[in-house]
Amino acid sequence: MRVMRLLLSMAALAAAGVAMAGKAPADVAGVEPDEFTVESLPAPGPHWLYVADVAWNNEIDARVRLLEGDTGHQLGQVDAGFSPGVALSPDGRVLAVSTTYFARGGHGARTDVVEFNDTRTLSADAEVVLPSKRAMVPPGTTSLGWSSDGRFLYVPFLTPASSLGVVDPRAHRFLGEIDTAGCALVIAHGPNLVSSLCDNGRLLTITLDEQGHESARALSEPFFDAEADPVFVQGVASPSGMLFLSFLGEVHEVDLPAGQPVIHAPWSLVTAAERGHWRLGGTQVAALHFATHRLYVPVHVGVEGSHKDGGTEIWVYDMASHQRVARWAMAPLKLAAVTGVQVSQDAKPLLYAATSDGGIAVLDAASGKLLRVAHNMGQTPWQLIAP
Repeated sequence: MRVMRLLLSMAALAAAGVAMAGKAPADVAGVEPDEFTVESLPAPGPHWLYVADVAWNNEIDARVRLLEGDTGHQLGQVDAGFSPGVALSPDGRVLAVSTTYFARGGHGARTDVVEFNDTRTLSADAEVVLPSKRAMVPPGTTSLGWSSDGRFLYVPFLTPASSLGVVDPRAHRFLGEIDTAGCALVIAHGPNLVSSLCDNGRLLTITLDEQGHESARALSEPFFDAEADPVFVQGVASPSGMLFLSFLGEVHEVDLPAGQPVIHAPWSLVTAAERGHWRLGGTQVAALHFATHRLYVPVHVGVEGSHKDGGTEIWVYDMASHQRVARWAMAPLKLAAVTGVQVSQDAKPLLYAATSDGGIAVLDAASGKLLRVAHNMGQTPWQLIAP
């Protein structure tokens, strides 16, 4: 009888819904229809943070959320499809998202695309359809890249043959594909240079002409051993190029002027006693504040293979002296493991720490004091982008 009553109640509700559907909105209890508008955001603040959530538990529904670090409030979000690459234009006006859609959700006809989102409205203003070979890798600094003048956008391809696509973000045109000869991902630098990491420890650098086609290429000398101590592909931008951190804690500084990269001698984040015991890990393994030369790295006690684990501490280094200047434990702050870090570039910087429970902790970058926590910033907030 209980089941019968439930079925009758559901049928009555369905019938009421059909009857209501036939009425104009203004006829329903005298309620006027809502008017939908799009509000523009204010000018970007120094403590805005874009948070790319891969949505690991339902991967076809990734999001990019916009956080205001001073309040912990979410200002809006951008839909990002399946396994996106995310990059902010040099002028901060456009958030590019390279992503993939399938006609039937998780299967069916595949469309790869770059969507260009206005950062004032968070709406997609334009798109460029790509060849269906976009590398579906976790979002990071090497999964999508703008040239320094905003003229070119680079997208890594993988089939498994590796190459990269060049997009004109102003004319919204796909300009062509460049073979990268076994080197993968994209590291944009300067107005017309893009590099890829090679499995033999080298950097391949390609020079583009005015039309976005290859005009020259060069290989660097090896700077890491992919078998003995590979580097995280999530490089960290520096004033002169990139930093690549290795699984065992080596810092490889690479200057990227026009032409051949300049590779400096590596230095270590860990002492001889700590090596192999304390390890880096996560999806965004370091952040650098340019003016103070402070490098922030989440670390944990781990073993070989724990390079995806989050940090139980954040270690702070002075880039000039290569010395550790602070250790901040997360347990006293009641924070889960830190899976990624980013820092604002203003005079009073905030350090953002993505945690394994989907939150973003906001800390004073000078003292490590916990200021606030923005909860529910996604299932897997794997990339943090500061303007």
